[in-house]
Amino acid sequence: MASRPTTQQPQTAPKSSFFQQRDALVGEIAVSLENVLQNMNKLNRSLEGVIAVGNEFGAVEALWSQFEGVMAQEAQEEGKEGSTEGSGEEEEEIEGAGVAEKGDEKGRGR
Repeated sequence: MASRPTTQQPQTAPKSSFFQQRDALVGEIAVSLENVLQNMNKLNRSLEGVIAVGNEFGAVEALWSQFEGVMAQEAQEEGKEGSTEGSGEEEEEIEGAGVAEKGDEKGRGR
């Protein structure tokens, strides 16, 4: 093997206050970024847990959606039948409300 000539590094002069402060700030930034990374990992795990819990309700949501669809179809069918026949119950409710209003007017006149 060929040997390389060794070059000696010049001795470094003591760092100026600028470089000392810069190194200190770079160290603080590195620590802060490490904390941010740890917190982001914690947040990611928490979000994964929330999503997993939400996915567990997928079957329940599908069942309720199916139930809602069936009830909506029944309501539409009843609405079609009611519009062709005319609902007698609605007329009775309207007449009953009119009687109650007349009774209130008599009570106010006293």
